[in-house]
Amino acid sequence: MIEVDRRVAVFESQLKGAGLRMTQQRRLILRVLAEADDHPDAKGIFTRAFALDPTLSLSTVYRTMKVLESQGAIERHAFEDGVSRYEHAGQEHHDHLIDIDSGEVIEFSSDAIEELQRRIAAELGYELVRHRLELYGRKKQPAKTPAVRKSRKQS
Repeated sequence: MIEVDRRVAVFESQLKGAGLRMTQQRRLILRVLAEADDHPDAKGIFTRAFALDPTLSLSTVYRTMKVLESQGAIERHAFEDGVSRYEHAGQEHHDHLIDIDSGEVIEFSSDAIEELQRRIAAELGYELVRHRLELYGRKKQPAKTPAVRKSRKQS
């Protein structure tokens, strides 16, 4: 809970720094976002917050997210599904694997991939400054066992 409170405080500071006053609805949005351990979109944040305050509007969520993004408090990811999803900024670098069937976003880190990217950039005469890697996949289904056909005995 301490980490959530710290994130809320950072988000509040970012909004105040952008000249927005802190309303109860904005505090609720910040709390929902700080508690998120997934990559919610604005509608998902709205749904979670609306369950606690039915006077909340979706436009308030969009405005709040836009300010947080412009202040560098959150990162927006526009994965192939066309939906902007958000996560807290300042996390250790990681990449994403997106399940194309469920939309689940899985974070992962790989020293081997990081080294390969640096090496490729160097071979092409570049120093890697930043990158974003998104992998899209489908969960493998267990191999199906062949259907057993029973034959009838002919008499």
